[in-house]
Amino acid sequence: MATYVIGDIHGCFLTLQKLLQRIQFSSPQDRLWLVGDLIGRGPRSLQVLRWARILGNRLIAVLGNHDVHLLARAFEVLPQRQKDQWLLAAKDKVQLLEWLRQRPLIHFEEPYVLVHAGLLPQWSIEEATQQGRGVERVLRGPKAAALLKSLTWEQVPIWSNTLGEYERQGCTLRAMTELRTISGDGSMCLDFTGPLDKIPEGCTAWFSAPQRKSKSQIILFGHWAGLGFYQAPGLVGLDSGCAWGRVLTAIRLEDQTVFQQPYAEEQTRVEPS
Repeated sequence: MATYVIGDIHGCFLTLQKLLQRIQFSSPQDRLWLVGDLIGRGPRSLQVLRWARILGNRLIAVLGNHDVHLLARAFEVLPQRQKDQWLLAAKDKVQLLEWLRQRPLIHFEEPYVLVHAGLLPQWSIEEATQQGRGVERVLRGPKAAALLKSLTWEQVPIWSNTLGEYERQGCTLRAMTELRTISGDGSMCLDFTGPLDKIPEGCTAWFSAPQRKSKSQIILFGHWAGLGFYQAPGLVGLDSGCAWGRVLTAIRLEDQTVFQQPYAEEQTRVEPS
């Protein structure tokens, strides 16, 4: 049995299938971990969701920002967009959206932590897991729409244990699905999407923040296409820009072998009904 971790798929279903063939994935034996953003940008988001749902407990997928934004549009917290029409009009949309709501924000199997974007430096792994679980419970319950409104905040509050519960949960949701860089005062620099050598003055990569408390484990993350595939002690970044026409990346945890599949989507966008 092997465990493969795959970067941001973004609806690139044909590329995903070629990557699964490349790694010789066997669903009865192997496991897949996905870093989130199963949907968006690419041409076959609906196919990716249906495929993921069928895999059952052979697959662990954490929520990414595109996944969360789809939920917000389903709850009418955010306005619908044309590219989401296939998902929100699908005959099985209720089942797919409910499956998406049940996904975790963070998954921890020592020594690995799976999260879409990153962790705030103030959090230990235990604290991050606790905060993530709290947000997951809300997203699965009757107050999901209220929490999803935090996606509209123009300014995300700086993390503090003294924040109110709603502010803590909104801050957690935004950090785990959107974080790339952070400023010296602890505020998230959410507008930056570029490479490491272009980080604005006064900001730093979340994983390079001084006194980061989550260094005890290996963090597997995506979201940062400008970073590309990235490996450093205790870190594996897996968003290698497939949706931008580059490659989709997987890593096998047992021996750290890396597999990459070039973008293989057709240029026309045709989603099934």
